[in-house]
Amino acid sequence: MLVLLPPSEGKAASGRGAPLKPEGLSLPGLAPAREAVLTELVELCAADETKASEVLGLSEGLRGELAKNTELRTAGTRPAGEIYTGVLYDALDLASLEPAAKRRAARSLLVFSGLWGAVRVTDRIPSYRCSIGVRLPGLGALAGHWKAPMAEVLPEVAGGGLVLDLRSAAYAAAWKPKGGTAERTATVRVLHAPTRKVVSHFNKATKGRIVRSLLTAGAAPRRPAELVEALRDLGYEVEAEAPARAGQAWSLDVLVAEVH
Repeated sequence: MLVLLPPSEGKAASGRGAPLKPEGLSLPGLAPAREAVLTELVELCAADETKASEVLGLSEGLRGELAKNTELRTAGTRPAGEIYTGVLYDALDLASLEPAAKRRAARSLLVFSGLWGAVRVTDRIPSYRCSIGVRLPGLGALAGHWKAPMAEVLPEVAGGGLVLDLRSAAYAAAWKPKGGTAERTATVRVLHAPTRKVVSHFNKATKGRIVRSLLTAGAAPRRPAELVEALRDLGYEVEAEAPARAGQAWSLDVLVAEVH
């Protein structure tokens, strides 16, 4: 099972570990595209704070975030699973997982990123500020920048197993599974059962809890229909819609009675 996660806008401070080693990151096929974004982002933020703030969409109060980007090659690092914070990652709470569940997380979780493309939770990275919606002057829109390298690398990473896609729409634009991979892919919405509306906070929190539940239980569904059964066995109320045509992903709705 491969689980695709969005990053968090909020991030922990860079660690005290060794500086970034780009060659040590997972998915080495993304290395040239990573280097292109890294180089332009560092140069942009070091050269002109006003322009960099405009490009990155930062308010005056967030200009201090630019310092993170100027120091990306020299700042300390920590595992990506510690860098990303926020509602989904708080609910996932990787640090408190039992050792076996942590090993499953290291194998199965992939976090998408405007800067790195995608990293595993064990990859050591510094804190940064660069969303997928950014349009860098030299490279253009980052979602577009990542499409070709992702299309080359991700199908092999996904292999022949289930892909559980929990990304937001912006990050999903960087790679859309196709063909047989799409047929093994399940996307998830979390709905407030009484109103059948998506509420952002508990949508993210529930997705974090779903991933944690699967990791803790050691569930290993290989197809979307098996995922539906696994989630129901774990106590989730799930409505599933099989694709109407070949080459399309499954759509799952997880219904939650309480907003928390």
